[in-house]
Amino acid sequence: MAWRNTRDPYSILLSEFMLQQTQVDRVKTKYEQFLSAFPTLTDLAGAALPDVLNVWQGLGYNRRAVSLKRCAEEVVKRFGGQIPQSIPALLSLPGIGPYTARAVAAFAFDVPEPLIETNIRAVFIHFFFHGYEKIADQEILPLVAATLDQNNPRDWYYGLMDYGVMLKQTHSNPARRSNRHIKQSCFAGSNRQLRSLMLRALLASPGLTSSGLAEFLNVEQEAVEKNLGVMEREGFLEETGKRYQVRQHLH
Repeated sequence: MAWRNTRDPYSILLSEFMLQQTQVDRVKTKYEQFLSAFPTLTDLAGAALPDVLNVWQGLGYNRRAVSLKRCAEEVVKRFGGQIPQSIPALLSLPGIGPYTARAVAAFAFDVPEPLIETNIRAVFIHFFFHGYEKIADQEILPLVAATLDQNNPRDWYYGLMDYGVMLKQTHSNPARRSNRHIKQSCFAGSNRQLRSLMLRALLASPGLTSSGLAEFLNVEQEAVEKNLGVMEREGFLEETGKRYQVRQHLH
């Protein structure tokens, strides 16, 4: 995993955005493609949104690409293009939540703060919560803090993650006993798939109407129009004369 061989905060931030809800094997190739297209955070901040989304295609959850672009723009605007080290500053950026802030701080800057993700959760549930169900992260976090390697949090967390992967392969996934575990819905035929297809169509053919988009995708126009409104509010799209295209810039 190339992101484990770098201390570059931008590369680590990119990997964390990509790895959310996405299989590692899918990320490996796309990570290299993205860095080739946008080698620096400043390059990403200055890029047109359609170019960013075109490279992102195949990862799913396109809202993450928009959040990553917004995050890059904010870092350039507020921090001179340098990703901050402090967790409060990281949390103030678009698309960055408690886990991502602590992961970037740990993996890029060796900040020893307790963090939880699915594989780390699996390790602690396996060892400390025999026979329990619906375990909350608030119960796990003190144990993560107590065992944290204060001098080398980066390697400690990577080791825990790898161990969690092994546990999932050799045991019934311990993380299923977390109260955060949700079985992911099927992508095929879902509204998430429709949104993805709509975005891909508009990237390839800007200026389609809602009826043209529905006809192109062979789906109900009502479903298309509902999603167009949502995607416009989320910052993906802009509408001119009832024709839609991917927004060129976020601001």
